Amino acid sequence: MSNSVEIPFSTTLLVRDTCLCLHAQRAARALARLFDDALRPAGLTNGQFSLMMSLNRPEPPPMGPVAALLAMDQTTLTAALKPLQRKGWVMVMENPRDRRGRLLALTGEGKAVLANALPIWKETHAMLDGRLPDGGSARLRQELLAVSGMTGEAPKPAGSRRPRQGARAIGE
Repeated sequence: MSNSVEIPFSTTLLVRDTCLCLHAQRAARALARLFDDALRPAGLTNGQFSLMMSLNRPEPPPMGPVAALLAMDQTTLTAALKPLQRKGWVMVMENPRDRRGRLLALTGEGKAVLANALPIWKETHAMLDGRLPDGGSARLRQELLAVSGMTGEAPKPAGSRRPRQGARAIGE
């Protein structure tokens, strides 16, 4: 006797047609490809553009707020910064107020690259805005921001929480 559980194909179709995560991933990949192709002449990927734009501030920001803005952990941010540092577009420096922390800044060359990429981004964005129905891009941004704000609110699957070390299980 097989322990294999068969999921009906109709369930596969239901997930394909209704899963918000799947549709968001597909849309994100399509947008990423579109912006990657557009920004390639400027020497940037869409992720690098977003990261560099997040550093375009009056004062160099610490890593934590940049990672939070980009929805990355600091390890991923550190890895994303490496190619930009090698190209001389971004500097990572010690935070004088907290020597354990790092501040991030665009170099002069990084600012020039970003300035060169900005008209490409604007043109690509205008093209997308023009293809969405009336008010579609503003509505989509609003909905995506709402979904982004839900992170951490998703219920944990049953049995996924382990008791803290030293905590007693119920009934002990």
